[in-house]
Amino acid sequence: MKNPPWDQRLARVLVKPLVKSPVTPNQLTIFTLLIALGGAGMLALGETVYTNWGVGLFVLARFMDHFDGELARQKGMTSRLGYYLDYISGALSYGTLFACLGIGFYHTDLGPWAIALGASGTASAVISMFTNLGLDKELDLKEGGTGDEDGHDAVGYPGFAGFELEDGIYLIAPITWAGYLMPFFVAAGIGAAIYCLWTIWTLLRLRRR
Repeated sequence: MKNPPWDQRLARVLVKPLVKSPVTPNQLTIFTLLIALGGAGMLALGETVYTNWGVGLFVLARFMDHFDGELARQKGMTSRLGYYLDYISGALSYGTLFACLGIGFYHTDLGPWAIALGASGTASAVISMFTNLGLDKELDLKEGGTGDEDGHDAVGYPGFAGFELEDGIYLIAPITWAGYLMPFFVAAGIGAAIYCLWTIWTLLRLRRR
């Protein structure tokens, strides 16, 4: 990437000690996924202490999500498996987050709407994974490639001034600790659906061209 976001630039520096280690990018991806799933799972309990720890772990995992790609580039170990594994890890992480938030908020004023928002966010995360894979392929073809994603950068998210749309997930930690997780959940559930529709529309537009 010519202008990577700030968190990716930081990850590029922090991952350097691992370049000469036996740690592989795919191992980092799995480790990061486990942290994300563990943090998201705590949110389903609906208890303040577990929720505070859970969002902290999830934010840590989303930041570490940049480590595997940077390690792969610095070790020269980019691969098709790693490319797909990274997308699957992201979809599972966000899908589980929304599902667990829905469960955790079920016994609040949201009631059944919490489950609906959680299901919507989970479905959006999974669908967006497939549409982003399609976008990567179309953009690669547009650039004169073969549509083979091996070693190809992910399409990423809309961004500005070194920040991406996805970086908004970092806000979940301070917002939760301040006691405003519920409105964040509602906004994120709606936002995930909108982003999903945007990726579908963008993919269809590229294919028509």
